[in-house]
Amino acid sequence: MEVLKTDCALCVNCCGVNAYVDDGVLVKVEGEEEHFLNKGKLCPKGEHLTDWVYAPDRVKYPMKRVGKTLKRISWDQALDEIGSKLQALKKQHGAHTMAIYTGSVGVENIELAAFMQRFRGAYGSPNFLCVESICYRVRILARQITFGRYPVEEPEKARCIILWGANPDASLWMTGVHIRNEVKKGLKLITIDPRRIPLAKFGIHIQPRPGTDCAIALAMMNVIIEEDLWDKEFVDKWTVGFDRLVEHVKEYTPEKAEEISGVPAIEIRKIARIFATTKGACILQGVCSMDQQINSLQNSRAFAILQTITGNIDVPGGWATTPLLPLTDLRLPLDEKPIGADEYPVFYKFGKRPAPYGQAMLLTETILSEKPYPIKALLVGGGNPALDFPDTKKFLEAAKKLELLVVIDPFMSETADLADYVLPACTFLEKDGVGGYPYGLMHGTSYIMLRKKVIDPLWESKADWWVWSELGHKMGYGEYFPWKTDEEVVEHLFSKSVITTKQLKANPGGAYFGEKVYKVYEQTGFGTESGKIEIFSAGLERFGFPGLPTHIEPSQSAVANPELTKKYPEILLTGARQIEYIHTQGHNLPALRAIRQEPEVEVHPATAHKYDIVNGEMCGIETPRGMIKMRALVTQDILEGVVSIPHGWAVANANILTDIKMKDAIVGYPETKAIACRLVKL
Repeated sequence: MEVLKTDCALCVNCCGVNAYVDDGVLVKVEGEEEHFLNKGKLCPKGEHLTDWVYAPDRVKYPMKRVGKTLKRISWDQALDEIGSKLQALKKQHGAHTMAIYTGSVGVENIELAAFMQRFRGAYGSPNFLCVESICYRVRILARQITFGRYPVEEPEKARCIILWGANPDASLWMTGVHIRNEVKKGLKLITIDPRRIPLAKFGIHIQPRPGTDCAIALAMMNVIIEEDLWDKEFVDKWTVGFDRLVEHVKEYTPEKAEEISGVPAIEIRKIARIFATTKGACILQGVCSMDQQINSLQNSRAFAILQTITGNIDVPGGWATTPLLPLTDLRLPLDEKPIGADEYPVFYKFGKRPAPYGQAMLLTETILSEKPYPIKALLVGGGNPALDFPDTKKFLEAAKKLELLVVIDPFMSETADLADYVLPACTFLEKDGVGGYPYGLMHGTSYIMLRKKVIDPLWESKADWWVWSELGHKMGYGEYFPWKTDEEVVEHLFSKSVITTKQLKANPGGAYFGEKVYKVYEQTGFGTESGKIEIFSAGLERFGFPGLPTHIEPSQSAVANPELTKKYPEILLTGARQIEYIHTQGHNLPALRAIRQEPEVEVHPATAHKYDIVNGEMCGIETPRGMIKMRALVTQDILEGVVSIPHGWAVANANILTDIKMKDAIVGYPETKAIACRLVKL
């Protein structure tokens, strides 16, 4: 039996894996003990990789829709017909008529996203759209606006951690393990969350009204400044705009924040003092919990300013800068801007370099309205927008207007069920690729490894890069796709890097490509216009937005929309993480369904009593957009009046309830948190 070291690409953690292969068959996986992150352990998803790769509902061969059914065809026929349709649509409507979309899989699978972008460049369409329109990029952007670069949380060295809307046990489980160990050694833990997550019991827990996080952060700044707890030497030397912040936060007293958020002023003062007086303190913010609010960018800006005024930038345990590994850029130059560039210019280009993607949250409306031009073709790889996009009904309506919908995926999905062509992609276990953290965005580390092929592609599945390359060849773009094998692709991606594939082959478990250096600013300054941390952003103000974070009421709160909340008086949170699944993936596996059989709606006993709902019974969750049904989990571990549901379940699709028109005005992120709802007794 052969044991191959690789990493898991089911989520951004990229845990180290030992894959046991017997006569070409994957028979077992286990965590790699030497891996710096998971140290021999795997989450339930990783533990069941063998079930995943051999799942019976894999897409086994290319298929074409004939009437209402998908029929098997050859690869040649599929690529010939798709290429011909794309060329005809380009001739009729221009290259921008094609949009390409990838979900979170395109983050972990670097070759997938790289080749999708290369193909759209060869075709000439600006419309590469991805999960960055809904997840994570807003915090990167906020930190780039503030620091001119992207410092990353360093919880492994922190002496104080604020879990702000973050639940590591369900996502970054190894961080949850670390926090439990460090609390015993004196780590100060603060949890800010309407839900009482398991880690909340290990420290201070405050439960704000959803959507009021920025007000709490501003009140913390008020306390830190009023009580003279800010890092004067650092702020005076390395920041601009502190004087404007001092005036700005005067109105955000803890008492005002209490009125807004429901959190007692005494608790806000307490956590502000703890955070400000601990060197080596960091905020771990939730991904979608903070990103998918009406105030998403300003939430992240507020957290960046809290880190700054307490001197917790580029210090151990704060937010620190991690080296990046330059990989070869496969993108081709384009002159036309993608959809969303004009509507959300800060999202598209703040600084010198534009984003390589458009704002995907405008795709549905663009298809339906055909403005600014018709989008008639959508190619999806590593994503499932029919379940992932807000306002599912709108997306399904838009999908009917498409003349060509192609899905490239290892599994059938809700989007594949709508497609004209479904093409079988192999899994990451069936191809070579780039693993680890070349961009240093997760876990603040500069760790890289080769993601090794452990078995040959099953059935007629192909590597994603091959699909895009072959389609390019069919359409006359062969000069842009010279690679023939996985190995050639990986070699090319590393051709401009400081580490080589030869070095990585000699270190099959992975290797560090750089060391974290603290106080980098003493040598280089910050990458902003001023060369300092910009507490006040003149750049944001030039775009017509506030240069300092300000509390904005959720669109459907009782304050902003009292008439609506008469009918829908509760507050809905969508997208609660579950460690057994990643977004829409994994729900097809019996082994995981045996652990978590169905989605549940979490409600406080008082809220449940109001609707005469008892624990364990099915109930309805209704918003102005529609209703779904879930089993009730009645628990004290959630704020009264708040309703929390997971996402990614086709049997109870959370995005039936969301409205894609509700967006952050600066970046276009959807508002899927703090939605007005009510429960329904069935």
